[in-house]
Amino acid sequence: MSKIKILYVEDEPFLGRIVKESLESRDFEVAMVTDGQQALSVFERDRPDICVLDVMLPSKDGYAIAKEIKQVNPDVPIIFVTAKNQTEDVLKGFEVGGNDYLRKPFSMEELIVRVTNLLNLSQKSGKALPENITLGKFEFSPLRYELKNGDSVKKLSHREASLLQMLTENRNATVQRKDILMKLWGDDSFFNSRNLDVYITKLRDYLKDDPSIEIITIKGIGYHFVTG
Repeated sequence: MSKIKILYVEDEPFLGRIVKESLESRDFEVAMVTDGQQALSVFERDRPDICVLDVMLPSKDGYAIAKEIKQVNPDVPIIFVTAKNQTEDVLKGFEVGGNDYLRKPFSMEELIVRVTNLLNLSQKSGKALPENITLGKFEFSPLRYELKNGDSVKKLSHREASLLQMLTENRNATVQRKDILMKLWGDDSFFNSRNLDVYITKLRDYLKDDPSIEIITIKGIGYHFVTG
């Protein structure tokens, strides 16, 4: 069985060496880059299964790298690592295609849980996803991360598509908030809970053209996804 390949971009040599060696000791294959300018060429050469990108880098920051990587492979999962705490920085990471956010300092156990969680959500899990799912007047493609309404096509982020897929699998039923957080984020912290609120708001906005579709909040429990 081939090893999971990780592209790790980090400009702090001491931290980078520790993380790289720790991941390799757990049987991951790690290509480490210390300068953002080199990241895309290494990505194209190695075709990693997942990317772990520091945000603050010399020459080119993690957001710019993520945008370039997503143009080459829109499906590859990306985890941002940063010391920043501002919500707007977190949201910017998701807007450019990031799938998860890890704050410094972090434990190796937390990084590995998040890496494993994202890989399980990707097609490497081996679970076949349907080509298209009908949701009222919409067609949802989990494979292409697309939500179609007639000729209009909305491109979803990895996490938006994963959340909609989970709700779709439990349509006309209630999904517990904690189950969503654990499956999509790997933990149910307050920070991730706030992120979930943002994503639910986004999906409601995307689906608002069909009044027969509702994501109903069941306070203290979770969400009830209703489709016509």
